[in-house]
Order: sequence, then structure tokens, then C-alpha cells
Amino acid sequence: MRKILPAAIAALALAVSAGSAEAALPVCAKAPAFSTQGAKGGKVMAFDLKAALKKGPVVLYFYPKAFTQGCTLEAHAFADATEDFAKLGATVVGMSADDLPTLQKFSTEACRDKFAVAVATPAITKAYDVALKRQGVPAGMTDRTSYVIAQDGRIVMVHSELDYRDHVKLTLEAVKKLKG
Repeated sequence: MRKILPAAIAALALAVSAGSAEAALPVCAKAPAFSTQGAKGGKVMAFDLKAALKKGPVVLYFYPKAFTQGCTLEAHAFADATEDFAKLGATVVGMSADDLPTLQKFSTEACRDKFAVAVATPAITKAYDVALKRQGVPAGMTDRTSYVIAQDGRIVMVHSELDYRDHVKLTLEAVKKLKG
């Protein structure tokens, strides 16, 4: 019995972590190319991943819903770190399933005009495997998942966790490793 219980716990932990790992694209995968509409400083803009990668690495962070507590605090944290990312040549873009007028307001109020937020269309959400599911059913929102994408278009870091607190720290560390 003593040997069975630890084995059962280990199997359960593996099953849970395997389920979490499937919620995002893996490191070394090619990031799916896309273009979408977004906003920065309240102004509508186009965002094209291939064009952004020509300038440097891209931090693509998906968040569930603008103006919710965690998403607003995460946006504030990315805004505070924008200068650090810029010094490393990285572009930060927040992505959610919110509509463009909501993103225009969020880009000014929560992102403090520092970085762009863009529409995660259903196709983008599917391509990046970030659909937030509740009881196995898509909730119409994106999961909180951050990707760091190197200039060659490969994913070098993935962090998928609904708690917003480590996303900025971990993505900044990954960008520093790219430059180091």
C-alpha cells in the first residue's frame, strides 16, 4: 500500500502537469504568423508579428479580460517594465478577445500608453492554443499565457498561469537570456 500511494500521487501530478503543458505551444515551436488590429495610446493600429520580429524579439502575452483586476495589474506591471524591454530591443504586445473599442480604452488607462494591446481573434487564439476553458468548454476569452518569441520566429519561453504576478519577471528574464 505504501508503494502504491506515492506512485498514484506521482501519476496524478504528471497527468495534471501534462494537461497544463498542453494549454500552450511548446518551446522551440515556430510561432504562428498573424496580423490583427490593436491599439496603443488609444489609437487604432495594425499589428503584424512578422514585421515586429524584424525589429527584435516579441513578448506576446495573452490575458483573459480587460479591466478585470488581474489583467489590469498585469498591464500596469508590463507598463512599468516597458523601458527595460525596449533597452533589450523587445516589443511587448498584450492580446485578448476584447473588442477594439475596449482595447483602445485599456491601452490608455491600464497600459498607460506604453505598449500595444491587440485583438486575439478566434483563429489567433486557436493557433496559440490559449482558449480559456471552464469545465472543458471555451469561455470566449484567452488564458493567461506569455510567450517570448525570438527574431527567428521560434518560441523561446512559455509561461501559462492565471496568476499574473510572474509573467513580467519571467518574460524579461527570457529576453535578457536572448541578448546575453
